[in-house]
Amino acid sequence: MRIAIIGAGNVGAALGRNWATHGHAVGFGLRDPEAERYAPLAAVGRLAAPADAAAEAEAVVLATPWQQTEAAIAALGNLAGKLVLDATNPLAMGPEGLGLAFGHSDSGGERVAAWCRGASVFKTLNTTGAEIMADPRGYAMPPVMFVVGDDAARKPDVLRLVADLGFEALDAGPLANARLLEAHAMLWIDLALKRGLGRRAAFALLRR
Repeated sequence: MRIAIIGAGNVGAALGRNWATHGHAVGFGLRDPEAERYAPLAAVGRLAAPADAAAEAEAVVLATPWQQTEAAIAALGNLAGKLVLDATNPLAMGPEGLGLAFGHSDSGGERVAAWCRGASVFKTLNTTGAEIMADPRGYAMPPVMFVVGDDAARKPDVLRLVADLGFEALDAGPLANARLLEAHAMLWIDLALKRGLGRRAAFALLRR
């Protein structure tokens, strides 16, 4: 599949490299694609302005800091008919440190859907760290990655993309369940960064 990754930080770069090794055509949407710091990504896929990268893609992956996400989407142009994978979390600093800017009755995923008119929006790839996204292999069981979204006809395409990365891809319901996934992301952040588990800790799904 032709995938445009908007943002080339740790998460965007990790996802791009992983998908490229599995045969997907990856491009990166960057505000300054000529910047020297992005040069290593040229071996992974095309570096282009965000609107150009999105126009060429079947799937657009948002890997931007939350505070920049609405503006990044506005710069992409018409997203009608495209898959949009929202890997962001609405993080903000509060009195007790890093937390969610909002939740319970709203989610970043739902706001992204409102900003991406005509696109099929899915929340996924937001509940673990870039190190695991780069290579989920080497665990006793594949790490689980949840996918939520309302377009039932196209959800299998997203599940396959997530599975191609090496995760156990699991349908976790409608887009409103992004409220649960974003809280789940905060649990991983707390365990990994505050409770000593480290950034290579991962969740897996057990069945009996």
